[in-house]
Amino acid sequence: MFTIEQIHTAHSKVKSGADFPAYIQELKKMGVTRYETFVEDGHTVYFGVEDYQQVSPAKYNLLTISETVNKEQFLFDLKAHQQGKTDYPTFCEDTANAGIEKWMVCMEEMTCTYIDQAGNKIVVEVIPH
Repeated sequence: MFTIEQIHTAHSKVKSGADFPAYIQELKKMGVTRYETFVEDGHTVYFGVEDYQQVSPAKYNLLTISETVNKEQFLFDLKAHQQGKTDYPTFCEDTANAGIEKWMVCMEEMTCTYIDQAGNKIVVEVIPH
């Protein structure tokens, strides 16, 4: 099974959203089946087979998640991040400001789903592979 240290090593190679697909492939090879990242503090819950879980610590000080979802602004910020125009901390701040609580990545479906505080799926993306 995977460890948080192995995941951090893989994540250290990610410099922008453009590096995300390769990162997902590396996690998949480790046995990660899905994960959920919480925008409020950046902690992530990683899931493997047979209910295996690893939880990373918070990555930054608490962000306030907007009560109002701004899907159009989020899509603009997401595209900019994926093109390497913003770093991870900026992307997290933009995501919080757009009302996104977390994102879930499913390795089997190769999707990344952005979810608001009410549990609504705001954007579902297919991850290139």
